[in-house]
Amino acid sequence: MRVLILKLSTLALVTISMVMFCTCQATGSSNLLHPLILVPGNGGNQLEGRLTSHYKPSSLLCNRWYPIAKDKQGWFRLWFDPSVLIASFTKCFADRMMLYYDSHLDDYCNAPGVETRVPHFGSTQSLLYLHPSLKHITAYMEPLVKSLEQIGYVNGETLFGAPYDFRYGLAAEGHPCRVGSKYLQDLKDLIEKASSSNGGKPVILVSHSLGGLFVLQLLNRNPLSWRKRFIKHFVALSAPWGGTVEEMLTFASGNTLGVPLVDPLIVRQEQRSSESNLWLLPSTKIFGTEKPLVITTNASYSAQDIPEFLNDIGFPQGVRPYTSRIFPLVEELAAPEVPVTCIIGSGVRTPETIFYGKAGFDERPDIVYGDGDGTVNMVSLLALESLWADNKNQPLQVIKINEVSHTSILKNDIALDEIIGRISEINTQTTSIVM
Repeated sequence: MRVLILKLSTLALVTISMVMFCTCQATGSSNLLHPLILVPGNGGNQLEGRLTSHYKPSSLLCNRWYPIAKDKQGWFRLWFDPSVLIASFTKCFADRMMLYYDSHLDDYCNAPGVETRVPHFGSTQSLLYLHPSLKHITAYMEPLVKSLEQIGYVNGETLFGAPYDFRYGLAAEGHPCRVGSKYLQDLKDLIEKASSSNGGKPVILVSHSLGGLFVLQLLNRNPLSWRKRFIKHFVALSAPWGGTVEEMLTFASGNTLGVPLVDPLIVRQEQRSSESNLWLLPSTKIFGTEKPLVITTNASYSAQDIPEFLNDIGFPQGVRPYTSRIFPLVEELAAPEVPVTCIIGSGVRTPETIFYGKAGFDERPDIVYGDGDGTVNMVSLLALESLWADNKNQPLQVIKINEVSHTSILKNDIALDEIIGRISEINTQTTSIVM
């Protein structure tokens, strides 16, 4: 296992191999490609909602004017909807995106009267842009998909997308997880279908961010014989294996995620309710038990202190699901024993320690930055290197690209060249198909 630092010589070799591979594809040899499935990150695909008679709006405005556009069945665009930029509509959006933990069912559900669905499962369509009418400002995987198409991939034939309701996560063994478990089953079915429709070739899985955590769980929840038959390679982009310090900022003070004009305090409660956000809090396995990650005038919090942190920020209802459902999950990152490549950004200022003053968690804190991709800390991005170091049955390659951020890895030219070059290389590697 080794880290590859991108150099000009490497880039030249990648470019040559891409040209050669593109030439092969241009001659009609598309049957050389292994089917490929894209798994997006948190907020990386479109999400639709519909209101039922049980919905109780928080204001008259939310009831009569939001959403502005619905189809004949009442479905509307929940994510991403540009009206969230209007302050009076931000609260409406947050109310409808809320999840609720039912302590009796030990599972998460939507807000009362809110139905949601994920459009275009199996296709890359909902991964390209978060809003198809705002392509320029909401492009997500469009540059990556376009690059894959240039080497011969075809949507619906050799290229597939696996969008999901990113608010939901997974839970440790023994706990119900209706939405997350169904997604894993749907993804498994898609893998088998993609393989079957491509002559039994095993599948290349390419994830971004949170999607990598879902993929690793899928692999480890299925027998090794299934993995060996259906998985050619797992390529994880910007995966937060051990969570991020920035997630503690999200829980404490809210996070606009780069969306302008939005008050983070208005969306804070909705972000706290997200099951997947709990999954992204720093784990002790990666961040240790002693290093302070959040420091206030009265206390400091390490990864070991997450339950106390959740209680002290005013979110005690998050303690039980975190300790019972999430903590055992994040402490287990078993090697799937199929080839894995991690491609990560580095050299971007990333929150490492967060300081709050006397005003408490409603204020914007002071931040000390360290290395990472701007969102995920380097220790989390590189976690698998140390965790799997002694596993001789686990092929692992880590490719580090300097000055590429968490999301720009999907559109930066150097990053795309590296990703496509690696996928091209994987396609040329011979694999015996287990029948």
